[in-house]
Amino acid sequence: MNEALKTAVLSLLQPLVRYLIGQGWTFGAFADLLKMVYVAEVIRHYGEIGGRPLTDSRISMLSGIHRKEVKRLRLDLAAGQGRIPLRHGANVAAQVVAAWVAAAGYQDQAGTPLSLPLRVDAGPSFEALTRMVKADMRPGTLLDELVRVGVVLVEGERVRLLRTAYVSDLPEDRLAFLGANVGDHLQSAIHNLGGGEPYLERALYFDDLPAAMLEQIRAELAAMGDGLLRQAHQQVTQMAEAPLTGPSRRMRFGVYYYEEAQNAAEGKREGDDQQ
Repeated sequence: MNEALKTAVLSLLQPLVRYLIGQGWTFGAFADLLKMVYVAEVIRHYGEIGGRPLTDSRISMLSGIHRKEVKRLRLDLAAGQGRIPLRHGANVAAQVVAAWVAAAGYQDQAGTPLSLPLRVDAGPSFEALTRMVKADMRPGTLLDELVRVGVVLVEGERVRLLRTAYVSDLPEDRLAFLGANVGDHLQSAIHNLGGGEPYLERALYFDDLPAAMLEQIRAELAAMGDGLLRQAHQQVTQMAEAPLTGPSRRMRFGVYYYEEAQNAAEGKREGDDQQ
């Protein structure tokens, strides 16, 4: 076994397994899920061989899973198990908030999102914002969702944004966001292991920092990340206004922050890590 790969996989799995244990998942439950992932990935990436369909025996050989299990898992996958998309309402609500904090005409000179009228004949409004993101939901339904999770406040005939990001209060939404965001981050890192043109996958890393200092700078770093995402949203939105003439792709551009208590005996390192 490749020891470097083993170490990397352990680092990836440890926080996930710790969370699963807290959710009551035993090893057996996780192992059953991994079987489904193995079969799905073999089917997805090895497809047909020589023009012939991928057989259960071939999947069994590549995955190490018994052929009878492969047959059952293929039926489960065909029935849609293993696919939990983000709730449509949460997805659209997130798009509305992202446009509100980045679209031209929806912020003041300082970059603060404007309080919007519910609807007007011309100019920025909440209703116009929903049209901008091509929401296939009624503006009132979206407004109810944003009010429910505490992202906006309705003041008479105007709507004020309270947070610059949509965060659902529903556990299933948060888990869907987790899978999408962390999944794509990992996809980017795996892509870079294969050579070719690398994707952006970098992180600034320091250790042996005073806890009090992090208490002071954490909010400032969050604001810096928020500003970067706003700029990226504006740039991509402007470029995407041109008619689509070729194949389409999706992208995700993210920022994250993490901190934890540190053992004072650990060595001190600092710098900019890049894969």
